[in-house]
Amino acid sequence: MDTSAMIDGISKTELEHMERIDSDIMERTLSYYHQFDFSTFTSADVQNALQKEQLSALDFAALLSPAAQPLLEQMAQKAKRLTCAQFGNNVGLYTPLYIANYCVNECVYCGFNCKNKIHRGKLSMEEIESEFQAIAQTGLEEILILTGESRHQSNLDYIGQAVELAKEYFTTIGLEIYPLNSDEYAFLHEKGADFVSVYQETYDPIFYKEVHLKGPKRDFSYRFNAQERALMGGMRGVGIGALLAMLISFLTNNIIIQTAVFVISSGILIFATKPHAEISFSVPRLRPYINNSENNPNDVHETQLLQIMLAYRILLPFAGINISTRERAGFRDNVVGLCATKISAGVKTSVGGHQLEEKGDAQFEISDPRSVDEIREMLKKRGLQEVFTDYIRL
Repeated sequence: MDTSAMIDGISKTELEHMERIDSDIMERTLSYYHQFDFSTFTSADVQNALQKEQLSALDFAALLSPAAQPLLEQMAQKAKRLTCAQFGNNVGLYTPLYIANYCVNECVYCGFNCKNKIHRGKLSMEEIESEFQAIAQTGLEEILILTGESRHQSNLDYIGQAVELAKEYFTTIGLEIYPLNSDEYAFLHEKGADFVSVYQETYDPIFYKEVHLKGPKRDFSYRFNAQERALMGGMRGVGIGALLAMLISFLTNNIIIQTAVFVISSGILIFATKPHAEISFSVPRLRPYINNSENNPNDVHETQLLQIMLAYRILLPFAGINISTRERAGFRDNVVGLCATKISAGVKTSVGGHQLEEKGDAQFEISDPRSVDEIREMLKKRGLQEVFTDYIRL
C-alpha cells in the first residue's frame, strides 16, 4: 500500500481505488438516528405492535424500547411462530476459516489491529486445501472464508484461488474480507462465492472515526455501501451487522437500540432495491483478544441481545439470523429455532487450526468451542434439523 500520501488516515492510492456508487441508502439509514425517543414508548405500544401482521418503523422501535423488556416472553412466542412458519425446524450449519490475519487498519476494538503485536500468518493454497478437507470431513457444506484487511497480503487473486478451491468441497461459500468494488465482487462471484458479510461496526459517523484510527476501513461510506456493490457484482446474498458495544464510556441503552435500528434499516432499504437478494443479520458482541482482555460481551447484556434478535425476527420473518460462537453455549442453544436460523460449529478464529497447527493468532476468543457433532446432537435434542446445504450450484 502506498503510504507516501495520506488523506485523513487513508492512503491516496486506496482512496482513488474506492468505487463510489449512486445510492442514497446510507443517507436514508442515518436519517433514522433521531427519529424516535425510545423512552416514550409504553407497554400498550409494544402490545399493539405484537398484534400486527406487518410492522411499521414505529412498531419496530417499540419492540426495541425499554417498555418491551417485561414482554420478552410474548415477543419470543411470536418470534418462534414466525421462525417456524418461514424456516420450519431447520437450522443451517457452517464454520469460518481464517486464511490470513494481516491487516492494515488500526481499529481500537480488534485483535487484528495493525499495531497489535500478534503472530501474523497466511495459509498457502496447499494449506487451505488441507483445512477444507478437514472441515468437509465433519459433514459441513458451507464455509465462510475470512482474511484480515490487507490487499497486499490477501490480494484478489489469492482470495479467488481459495474460493475456486472451496467449490471442490462446499456447496455454499461466503466471504468476510475487506470491502471491494463491484467488479471485484463480480470476479469472486464468478470464481464461486455466493454471499458477502460486511459489518459496519458502528453507525455513528463521528464515533466511527474515533475507533477506526487509520487505514481504508476509516472510510465510513465505502464500507457502508459494500453490500450494494456485492449485489451489483452478482452475489446472491449479503450479511449485515454491527458490534453491539464498542467502548463502555460510550455505551448507553439508546446507542444499543439505535444501532439495531440502523442495521435493520440498512437491510430493509437494500432489500427494497434488490428484492432478489438473500438478506441475513448477525448480532456480534465484543470479545476479549490477545493483548486486550477488557472487552466484555456483557457490556450488552444477554437480555438486550435477545430482545434485538426477537425484534429482528418479528419485523422481518423471512430474514436469516446468525448466532456465532462469540456467545455462550446456553444462549446459542436457546435462540436457534426461536429466532436464529444459522449457527456456527467447530470454530477457530486463528489462521488455520482445523487440521494444521495454527499459523497465526486468533482475532478474538470464542465462547462456545463445541464441535460440529456436538452442535448436531444439541439440535437433535431440541427437535431441530441441521441443514448442511439449501442450495444447488448449477
